[in-house]
Amino acid sequence: MLRIDNLSKRYGDYVVFQGLTHTFEPGCMALCEEDSTGKSSLLGIIAGVIPPDDGDVWIDGHSLRLAPQQARLRVAYVPDNCLEFPMQTGREFLLKAAAQKNVSLDDGVLDLASRLGLEPHLDKRFEQMSTGTRRKVYLTAAALGEPAVIVADGASNGLDAQARGVLADVFQTWARDRVVLFASHDPELVQACNARMLDVADLR
Repeated sequence: MLRIDNLSKRYGDYVVFQGLTHTFEPGCMALCEEDSTGKSSLLGIIAGVIPPDDGDVWIDGHSLRLAPQQARLRVAYVPDNCLEFPMQTGREFLLKAAAQKNVSLDDGVLDLASRLGLEPHLDKRFEQMSTGTRRKVYLTAAALGEPAVIVADGASNGLDAQARGVLADVFQTWARDRVVLFASHDPELVQACNARMLDVADLR
């Protein structure tokens, strides 16, 4: 479902990682090592929002380099910073994300929004939301279109205890037949998801 092939990323003279090659089978995996190890860069590359310097990413059989549109349709991304569109409401964001994937806001997506306690905040602008509420919007959007790969940076940052429990349950459900790859400093979430811990350095 997800394969990275000889990925390399540099910022100026600093080499973040080089030659990463790995095939991810369905399941829940957590990148938990310290900062400045390339976790965010790797997740952004897989999501198609950061270009690699070398290599390619294959998502559900589609090359991100050769067929970017098809590949991006099969991946969902929850960034560390969920304030890219400060003037947009949560509902507008979800409708736009649904349109991009040619799907509707079905009952399953709306049910997840309800379980996360998001419904009272959907018509607020992102700039009016708390960090956790913004993340809930992106997590809800991740359910759109049944993506083959879900990547999340700082998956539980800002979430209350109830929402973290919902997140762990949703990640476990998705991981039955999809790749769930997230970065987190939350050992309780990692344990609750039964996630396999990975280091970026191990993906060579």
